[in-house]
Formats: sequence, structure tokens, C-alpha cells
Amino acid sequence: MKVVILCGGLGSRLAEETKLIPKPMVKIGKIPIVQHIINYFKFYGFKDFILATGYKNLVINKYFKKNKNIKCIFTGKNTLTGGRVLRLKKYFKKNEDFLLTYGDGLSNQNIYKLIKFHFKHKKIATLTAVIPPSRFGVLKIKGSRVGSFLEKPQLKDNWINGGYFVFNSKIFEYISGDKIMLEREPFRSLTKKKQLMAFKHNGFWQCMDTMRDKNVLVQLIKNRKAPWIKK
Repeated sequence: MKVVILCGGLGSRLAEETKLIPKPMVKIGKIPIVQHIINYFKFYGFKDFILATGYKNLVINKYFKKNKNIKCIFTGKNTLTGGRVLRLKKYFKKNEDFLLTYGDGLSNQNIYKLIKFHFKHKKIATLTAVIPPSRFGVLKIKGSRVGSFLEKPQLKDNWINGGYFVFNSKIFEYISGDKIMLEREPFRSLTKKKQLMAFKHNGFWQCMDTMRDKNVLVQLIKNRKAPWIKK
């Protein structure tokens, strides 16, 4: 199963770091956050990676140029998340399932269980639901099916999109172009058709939106308490 990592955003809220390098290349400890993500999937046996690049893509290309199992595909500088996914359509066969995540989030969730859950429910899309601070898109979950998807409401103690997905290639039918955010029209359409499932993860999850977020991750590395590092 292929693993897609979205690595094209501007990372404007982390401007201290992203003036010179793309956000996925910001180091957490000695290696970029995207390398941490790749290492995590490798621990579960995944070897085929596609990095959907954009802003400062040449930095990512240079870092991974000697790795034959990692394809760096330029998906446009200003393309939104849905558009980046759509631009990868040609790399997947009909009804092929694949993993996808953002290039700025770390977790200790069990990837095998996520995939098993996806196959059990036989839907087009499965996302990982987590409960962190309340500044993200909130999910209302009925059993395991997503009942609604709201973009960044000001609520507390709700499940949110944690950014680790399993998709069937039918997901491409729900994206119309570069200016589509995966988390808006496609997810809302999937929700209406009861094709979006939520795998609840109660363990560690942390994104890297701001310097504060980065410092949290760096401190975990320093204290040797990074839950996403597998040995």
C-alpha cells in the first residue's frame, strides 16, 4: 500500500522556520518532521512513498534524491490539499487503497488497526479522529460513521480530524480541481453519502502549526519521550 504525504503548503504560521525551507523539512531533533513520519510508516512495513510537494519543492527533492522508494511529485505551489491529492490520480489503479497524511503531524496510532478498520467498513474514506486543542475541524461521530464535518468551530472537547487517512481511489471522484480543500467539499460530500468513517485514536497526536507546537515536539525528543519513535 502506498503512503502519500502532503508536503506542499506554505507553513505561514511557522514563518520563523519556513522562510528558507518548506514546513515538512523543519527539524525535530536531528531530522526533518517528514522523515519522522516516513520512519513511523516504515516501522509498520510500508516502503512506497509519494510526497506531494509545492512550496520550496527543490529542498525536499534534494533531501530525498537518493531514495528510490520516495517519489517527490510537484503538485503546484498554490494548490490546496484536495487539488494535491487529485494531481496524484495517475499513480493509483482503479479501486486501489492508499494511506495519506499531512507532512506536519506526528502520532503513535496503530497503522495496522487503522487499515483493518477501513477494510472492515468498506467505505471510500477513513480518517483518524483525535481530541487535542479545539482549533481544528470538529467531527460529530455516530458510532464510527462521520455524521457531520465542521471547519474549525470554536468548541472544546470534540473529536477532530487527526490527519491520518486511508482512501480508496474513488476519492478522486470527489475532487474537482486545484482550488479544492480536501477537508471541505470532498469530506462534506462523502459524509452526506455515508462514505466517511472515523477511527478513534486516544493516544498521542501533535501537529506542528506554530513554534509552540514545534517546541513541544523538540522537548519530547530531548526528554527521550517521543511516542512516535519506534525501535
